[in-house]
Amino acid sequence: MMNLKLLYYGNPLLRRRARPVEGITDEIRELVASMIEVMKSHNGIGLAAPQVGYMVRIFITPVEGVSEQGELILGEPKVFINPELSNPSETSVEMNEGCLSIPKLYAAVSRPLTIHTKALDLNGHLFEETTYGYAARTRMHENDHLNGVLFIDRIKGKQRTVLEPELRRIKQQYKNM
Repeated sequence: MMNLKLLYYGNPLLRRRARPVEGITDEIRELVASMIEVMKSHNGIGLAAPQVGYMVRIFITPVEGVSEQGELILGEPKVFINPELSNPSETSVEMNEGCLSIPKLYAAVSRPLTIHTKALDLNGHLFEETTYGYAARTRMHENDHLNGVLFIDRIKGKQRTVLEPELRRIKQQYKNM
């Protein structure tokens, strides 16, 4: 297992675009296994490789959907290598989001209700899925990390201004981690 450390808001790596994975090697498999451990140890529902300092296009999430009672349905963490998102629905929904790299900060973000994802799994097999609701949201959130985008970048105007003092505090608190 790799000893991965979560990167926090303010770390410049979180703002860089990740490069495609060239091949699924033992190192990539070890990275994914270690990412799953980091995600679970922080009670996360998704994690992208840049959040642990690896600038490759990989994210994981166990989110399969939401029950009728509004509770998350979690399965085994699903691995997305070199994901491509397409066909966002015209309908968008605003929901609270948070991020392991921006601890204890939650804010409403508008995202498409559905998204189509094409990616490789850990065995190098191409798969495609169309997800809805919270499952779609987690894929879009994690994919944003691969492009150097944080969920707070999707918040505009007065709502973003309100978050600034808390963002400065987080940046200061975690700057040496």
